[in-house]
Amino acid sequence: MLAFETDCHIFSGCGFPAPGLHSFVFKPLFTINGFEFNKIMLLALLSTVVVVWFFWAAFGKAKVVPGKLQMIGEAGYDFVRRGIVYDALGKKEGEKYVPFIVSLFFFVWIMNLWSIIPVAQFPVTSVIAFPAGLAAIVYITWVTLTFKRHGFVGALKNFSGYDKSLGPVLPMLIVIELLSNLVIRPFTHAVRLFANMFAGHLLLLMFTIGTWYLLNGIGIVYAGASFIMTILLTAFELFIQAVQAYVFVLLTANYIQGALAEHH
Repeated sequence: MLAFETDCHIFSGCGFPAPGLHSFVFKPLFTINGFEFNKIMLLALLSTVVVVWFFWAAFGKAKVVPGKLQMIGEAGYDFVRRGIVYDALGKKEGEKYVPFIVSLFFFVWIMNLWSIIPVAQFPVTSVIAFPAGLAAIVYITWVTLTFKRHGFVGALKNFSGYDKSLGPVLPMLIVIELLSNLVIRPFTHAVRLFANMFAGHLLLLMFTIGTWYLLNGIGIVYAGASFIMTILLTAFELFIQAVQAYVFVLLTANYIQGALAEHH
């Protein structure tokens, strides 16, 4: 739902077309054998294309003296590698996970960025299915690494926080830790990203539509204030989009670190 999709204005006898859940539902662009392909799926697909194209263009013909695109690519890659992966996992353990975490960071970031791109104007991650899918990939990776590194018994100890020195409280701790690690952790990993992008998109819609709605009579004065808020929120949302991508992969790196760490 975009501001210019309604002809409703203040003082024209119609109410404010407030954004809501309907703002996150799109009609299918086309249907093949019952499978509906909509705008959100298109943006997710384009996100993949953008990430692959960018790194292919930046490093496909890498030079000793890098060009502008290669410099940007190296800066982004190095930021995730050193600032997230190495800090969480160390250089020796972390190097093999750099491609996965770098790809995840840029994929999430681009999906977030569509919110402020003209025509697109929708963050893919504001639909819970996409953060949940990515969180599921991280969850499966983390659980698999834990069993691979520690074996079956060791993995259970890792998940449950088993420590026989705790005595009578150990059973209660095991239940809490298993619930926290195996149920709550993947849930919050997905919801944290989803909720921030969902709320941010609603705020942007509220003030964008409000600006259009107030463009009538004396309401033009208030439309100006609403437009300024739209600009400020767009800048703030740009910051939040990068932060949420950073937080998502930072947690991913920490989960992997927990899987690889020795249980004490």
